[in-house]
Amino acid sequence: MAAVDDKPERLISGPGVLLVWFYGVMVVGAVSRSAYQIATEFDRAPLAYALSAVAGVVYGFITYSLVRGGETARRAAQVCCAAELAGVLIVGTWTLVEPSAFPDSTVWSKYGMGYVFIPVLLPLSALYWLRKSRTAARPTP
Repeated sequence: MAAVDDKPERLISGPGVLLVWFYGVMVVGAVSRSAYQIATEFDRAPLAYALSAVAGVVYGFITYSLVRGGETARRAAQVCCAAELAGVLIVGTWTLVEPSAFPDSTVWSKYGMGYVFIPVLLPLSALYWLRKSRTAARPTP
């Protein structure tokens, strides 16, 4: 059992703070947009609005994991960032190949073009940071 004073390893030092900030902004953007669209016009583009809601939940979990810190949170964040990247690539490609499947855009449409490509750059940056910060935190033998 860990002592009360033991704190999980911080994941939000240095560039990690910027990642938390960006993920926090994306949570607000994706959740508020999808909540409004689901509440007011869900029948227009249910798949697009549902995917935006899923993106918001994923962003929220990654934000929480980064703030929480520790090795378990790092692994959870890595898994979610990989899933996020896969989602961005799949949905982004799908919206280019079959635009009629999405009568309205999602957060991940066209690789996040409506969000200045932050949805595709953010998981890449986060995965890099999580890997780099883990390597830097390891004690040298």
